[in-house]
Amino acid sequence: MKLLVANRGEVAVRIIRTARELGVPTVAVYSTADSEALPRELADEAVCIGPAAAGESYLRIDHVLAAAEITGCDAVHPGYGFLAEHPGFAEACASQGITFVGPSPELMARMGDKIEAKAAAREAGLPGLPGSDGPVRDVEAATEAAEETGYPVLLKASAGGGGKGMRRVESSEELPAAFELAEREASAAFGDGSLYVERMLEGARHVEVQILADGLGGVLNCGDRECSIQRRHQKLVEEAPAPNLPNATREAMHAACESAVRVWGYRSAGTLEFLVDAAGGFYFLELNARLQVEHPVTELVTGLDLVAEQLRVADGGLLSRTGRAEMVGSAIECRINAEDPARDFRPGAGRVREFRMPGGPGVRVDTHVRPGENVPPHYDSLLAKVCVWAPDRARTVARLGRALGECAVGGVPTTLPLLKEIAGEASFVEGRYTTAYLLERADHLPALELAA
Repeated sequence: MKLLVANRGEVAVRIIRTARELGVPTVAVYSTADSEALPRELADEAVCIGPAAAGESYLRIDHVLAAAEITGCDAVHPGYGFLAEHPGFAEACASQGITFVGPSPELMARMGDKIEAKAAAREAGLPGLPGSDGPVRDVEAATEAAEETGYPVLLKASAGGGGKGMRRVESSEELPAAFELAEREASAAFGDGSLYVERMLEGARHVEVQILADGLGGVLNCGDRECSIQRRHQKLVEEAPAPNLPNATREAMHAACESAVRVWGYRSAGTLEFLVDAAGGFYFLELNARLQVEHPVTELVTGLDLVAEQLRVADGGLLSRTGRAEMVGSAIECRINAEDPARDFRPGAGRVREFRMPGGPGVRVDTHVRPGENVPPHYDSLLAKVCVWAPDRARTVARLGRALGECAVGGVPTTLPLLKEIAGEASFVEGRYTTAYLLERADHLPALELAA
């Protein structure tokens, strides 16, 4: 196998490192904005695929496949973001005899459409939230579905996620304006403005289950993660396992996920995401048919290398083991993004003048940034993921506070000050929080005061 890494930043670095350990030669692709980036240095070869704008480089399937052809690559790992869940990319790889490290394009297409994903979940026996059975064509149809579902509701993009094309609606009076905004945002982000209506579950937690499958009947359940601390429906802090999750909920959720991936004939790494209510009921949200940003916390508590397992399966092999992986201890990940929490997490570009990351026992940092690095405005704002592990959650939280205290980033605004505050905040320390965490604490987390 010779592997092209069709991505940039910390995930490209992370994939290249595992490939090197396995003796797999790698090719990095880069835009002109990333000509001095770390993935280019770490890979065995590198190919420039276009200008800074993602639409002219990292999202150009023809450019990526041309890079694979001229360097003799027979496999492509898409990482996450960009082309990672693009069934057309997976199909194009197959048409050129290149192995796509991920699930089949047919399953990816179905699960990438949120309406189809809900139908697939029902077929697999996964519980879902009330809402419209399919896309709502216009404001009138959306209003009818919302009134039947019961306010508050969410308008959500059928073709994507990540908080784009999503609007909370409290009443029928708010719906027309929210529909127009969500439709416009979904069209811009995904090229598809179709929306559906879903019940807004108040006071819920966001919990997900990491699965590996080899497509030959082997399934490895890698445990659950808590992802409730979010800004704009995008994750900021994640941990494994989910704290204070009722045993009955955990068991039922895990069993349902194992059954579902078998029904779907899933292959590679995938994450099933759920909302969990105060009573312990869980409701399927979506399947992320790729490696997740937060995968390091799963690796820390299971000892697995998820990328190595993906490569093993892509090469036609079986998983290293099946069943349920034992989760040992507790792990937490904090995303340091080039964003200003006091200004509604507005992204910031510029040169990183200072960049100091922590070390010591139980600390892992995934990053592509070095002092003097330029943060371009064209891509995701993630600079680094600070991850910690300890034998129990109390020690993990203490270690997180210590590790974040050692961090320093200068030259661009970051989420680091907010993360330091969260690490010492009472409800986080106790492991009792919901997706409303930041909204409920805007008045007494100083880093959020201006945003409030």
